[in-house]
Amino acid sequence: MVAGLKERRQPCGSGKAEPLVIRLARHDNDANAATFAALSMPPCRNLPGEAMFRFATIVILVLFGTNSFLFASCITADDWFQWLGAHRDGTWHESGTINEFPDSGPNVLWRAEIAGGFAGPAVADGRVFVTDYVRREGDPTPDPGKKSELAGEERIICFSADKGERLWQHAWECDYKISYPGGPRATPTVDGDRVYVLGAEGNLLCLKVDSGDVVWSRELKKDYGLELAPHWGFAAHPLVDGDSLFCIVGGEGSVAVAFDKMTGEEKWRALSARSQGYCPPTMIEAGGTQQLLIWHPESLNSLNPETGEVYWSFDLAPAYDMSIIAPVRHNEFLFATALQGTSILLRLGSDKPEATEVWRGHGPHPDHNPPQIVEGHIYGVDGQGQLRCFELESGERLWEDRATMTNGRPANSTTGFIVRNGDKYFIATEQGELIIARMSPEGYEELDRAKMLEPSSRTGNRQVVWSHPAFADGCVFARNDRELVCISLKEK
Repeated sequence: MVAGLKERRQPCGSGKAEPLVIRLARHDNDANAATFAALSMPPCRNLPGEAMFRFATIVILVLFGTNSFLFASCITADDWFQWLGAHRDGTWHESGTINEFPDSGPNVLWRAEIAGGFAGPAVADGRVFVTDYVRREGDPTPDPGKKSELAGEERIICFSADKGERLWQHAWECDYKISYPGGPRATPTVDGDRVYVLGAEGNLLCLKVDSGDVVWSRELKKDYGLELAPHWGFAAHPLVDGDSLFCIVGGEGSVAVAFDKMTGEEKWRALSARSQGYCPPTMIEAGGTQQLLIWHPESLNSLNPETGEVYWSFDLAPAYDMSIIAPVRHNEFLFATALQGTSILLRLGSDKPEATEVWRGHGPHPDHNPPQIVEGHIYGVDGQGQLRCFELESGERLWEDRATMTNGRPANSTTGFIVRNGDKYFIATEQGELIIARMSPEGYEELDRAKMLEPSSRTGNRQVVWSHPAFADGCVFARNDRELVCISLKEK
């Protein structure tokens, strides 16, 4: 490094790691005259080949003189290669996106036929990966109180991101005995030249991204002695970090399991609970330590990701065993929430892996759609459809909007997926709409909304879309039980 320049590395994420960010400054004799700039570089481990140097813009300006500084900026185009995007935080970093839809309606680039499923798509290196279920026998009508028995096959299908051409597919026989049997729940996870898939009955597969050839596979129910899948099926999105694949499995001592991502061999297992729940494993760095967060229906736990050793644990039991939403980290805080008033805010230790409780019961309480936390404020859609804002540290509700998601008519398990993009938000509604909005502690401002696709799944007396879209390459990729659609969100 040049003298006077400072470097900072952001922690690497899972699979395709987080970007390397370099902070540069050259100080003159006036301590107040320091100029900083950011250089966003490609991921620093587990690089997915050609994606390593996919830069949208590079501008380098070097000025010399007494008050000299070096400035560098680089804007990258994110892939959405796993649940909630590159960093699992529901943030889309691309610039140049629209604030309103064209007068003629959304710019649909392509549509592709698929079958049923709740799993959102993943987008990586010009490919789109989505899973579905092709039913042969059985009544798929959802009933929250019972498990439906179906016969059919699960599939993963790979499409080209630019044209929607089907590149390959891989299917496996899979009979369902789960509630809401529409199809797979977990978004595929892409890591380099491999894609990891978890089916609703516990089929775990590792495939080649370019061909769909199976590298290895496991049947989690069989391997871990589980008689049945969870009531609503295996739904916790697998997490790749380093050389490990972390999964929620179930059974005595094996709620959380770490696999070797290259071979599928078990590295360790940990935790017991009456049910494994549905919450995806989450990696954070706090107290100078990597911590793997596992929330099952009895408690929220922090584990050593290398061994499975428990660092800390807090009782947190949601209704109906529905631990679903991944805990959200914001600065020194960690927020976890679920339906019917279950929530907790923890303050993470600064010098070792520990946590202290700040409050319980506040914040939005969605069924399965994660909230956003921005600049100390929580934005989320409650299970009855209210869009709400809370102050994080106090838990105080600042405002709510009852009309945006449900037209003022509350409905059970209302879903709205919130994705942050610069100074605005894209909100995918369960009615197949995409809202463009701004939100702040002062209130909600809707810029525009448009229909992406028709709701095709049934819950109660209404049709819904309960699949989180992907945002990549200037587009949104959304699915229902009949089609996958790609819509451009680029400014012209």
